Amino acid sequence: MQKHQKIAFLVMAAFFALAPLALYPVFLMKVMCFALFACAFNLLIGFGGLLSFGHAMFLGTAGYASAHAAKVWGLTPELAILVGTGASTLLGVVTGWLAIRRQGIYFAMITLALAQMIYFYYVQTPFTGGEDGIQAVPRGTLLGLIDLTNIWAMYATVLVVFLGGFLLIYRTIHSPFGQVLKAIRENEPRAISLGYDTARYKFLAYMLSATLAGLAGGTKAIVFQLASLTDVHWSMSGEVVLMTLLGGMGTVFGPVAGALAVITMENYLAQLGAWVTVVQGVIFVLCVLTFRRGVIGEIAHLLRRPL
Repeated sequence: MQKHQKIAFLVMAAFFALAPLALYPVFLMKVMCFALFACAFNLLIGFGGLLSFGHAMFLGTAGYASAHAAKVWGLTPELAILVGTGASTLLGVVTGWLAIRRQGIYFAMITLALAQMIYFYYVQTPFTGGEDGIQAVPRGTLLGLIDLTNIWAMYATVLVVFLGGFLLIYRTIHSPFGQVLKAIRENEPRAISLGYDTARYKFLAYMLSATLAGLAGGTKAIVFQLASLTDVHWSMSGEVVLMTLLGGMGTVFGPVAGALAVITMENYLAQLGAWVTVVQGVIFVLCVLTFRRGVIGEIAHLLRRPL
């Protein structure tokens, strides 16, 4: 990790570690869950060049699987989150095998179609509770030692999950695998001519992105003690696209900034009622026109250093 990136990481970690002293911890946990979700999505689009319009299916699937495992099967929170993450990984393998054969808008439309199929399945299948969702999910005791009903214990757990997932994504991006992904994004025919199996690399990136999105979804279900249709709806897939674009697509820290901005707007503009969507739309248009590379992307461009 380069010096300026280490500083940025330390600032981010310090912000989330100290912010509960001034801000509502549950709000911050929501920000971290969606920041990890956006980082997972950015790994796919920002570094692999694959635009998925159905990424909410991984967030929602993990949420349902984790909530069911914790409430019905009585698993501990760490095992419940692992079950949710595993369910998203499996879904990523199946949908990736179907979608990765196509490129561009065709790939995006296939992921959207698959996500809508998953959504309608969850609407009708009994174990999800339909429109009511799975409620009153127990937080349980982490590793048999830490009672997660304590808000500070829950916050520390989410912080560790978020930072761990972020560092894994960072390491992936700066590994030889990540460099090949960037080469495929820039010029896939040339990558093929150099002997790389681009389909395999894209499939692995898709599967890793699904897994990390599932980790975010499973953690979120335990935090809010709820798994609902909201997390698997197509609008959630659109929201993560906005988070990534607003923060800076193809940057490491951009999705975190984008998630913070979007969740903050949703939280503090909620009092506007139906007008909140209009206000959000105006803010997004202004940001896209002003910061063409995203907020973090523009800052990195001014500093002439990657963030």
